[in-house]
Amino acid sequence: MSLIRRSEERTHIITPNSQGGPGRTIGHKIIESDADLWGKGRLFNQTILEKDCGVGYHVHEDDGEIYLVLSGEAEYNDNGTITTLYPGDVTFTNPGEGHAITNHKDEPVVFIALILYE
Repeated sequence: MSLIRRSEERTHIITPNSQGGPGRTIGHKIIESDADLWGKGRLFNQTILEKDCGVGYHVHEDDGEIYLVLSGEAEYNDNGTITTLYPGDVTFTNPGEGHAITNHKDEPVVFIALILYE
């Protein structure tokens, strides 16, 4: 059986200082449990960053993370290299590498995050 999960049915999570980052993240779970990814990953969320909010720098061990920016403009730290992300940009952080994302603009940043096991 396939799965249809309506937007209004998704779990919403507000996380202060995500990974030590500034402000808070507003998360909307696309999947509710790791089992929905058949043991291949542990997170598939839509995340919103308001102005001056972000996910702090963290290193991935035994998994990698993909970001797909849907809207807004974000500062992105890719292993110490700072760049700007725009709608449509995709990042991939490999196991053993680190990253962070922060919104310094008035417009919220909305992105999809997917963590897959190595």
